[in-house]
Amino acid sequence: MKKIGVLALQGAFREHVEKIEELGYQAIEVRKSEDLEDIDGIILPGGESTAMGRLLSDFRMKAPLIEKIKSGMPVWGTCAGMILLAKELEDDATVHLGVMDIVVKRNAYGRQIASFEVDEVIERISDEAIPLVFIRAPYIVALGQEVELIHSVDGNIVAARQENMLVTAFHPELTDNKKCHAYFLKIVEDFACTQKKKSV
Repeated sequence: MKKIGVLALQGAFREHVEKIEELGYQAIEVRKSEDLEDIDGIILPGGESTAMGRLLSDFRMKAPLIEKIKSGMPVWGTCAGMILLAKELEDDATVHLGVMDIVVKRNAYGRQIASFEVDEVIERISDEAIPLVFIRAPYIVALGQEVELIHSVDGNIVAARQENMLVTAFHPELTDNKKCHAYFLKIVEDFACTQKKKSV
């Protein structure tokens, strides 16, 4: 059984754990660098990106996590997790993990529509409309050449993928729908198959 890590330093990690377990996988709450050693993929949840970035450094998890991701381990960042993965933030010199070639605007929707929900079809993920929950969400303002746009809402990029890295500005863990989690688990399974072939 594949083990899926969920960064559990701060934010909405429990909801991700529940979704992973409901889909029949083992969820590991990642709180220290040793927890990164025996997982097949990791989810960086929504929450407070500045706090999570600081805690990653304080708990000496930043460097080993970057190494794991650069080595191909699948990672999915939701909301604040997207900010953690970005190589650049608009109007902000802060860089956390800096592994994904995207430029992200923090709190992009401002106070007036800080939180909202829409139902939309994301062709790569689901044939049917799924609920997309945005809470003080970021969005992507620029994609690198290797980054694939997965979905936009009102012209703003809210989901993208670069090889083993997936990001969504919305919170699938706060809905009853498990399509996004299933999509990420497929990325994990595909990576595991690739690694197995390389070792043969």
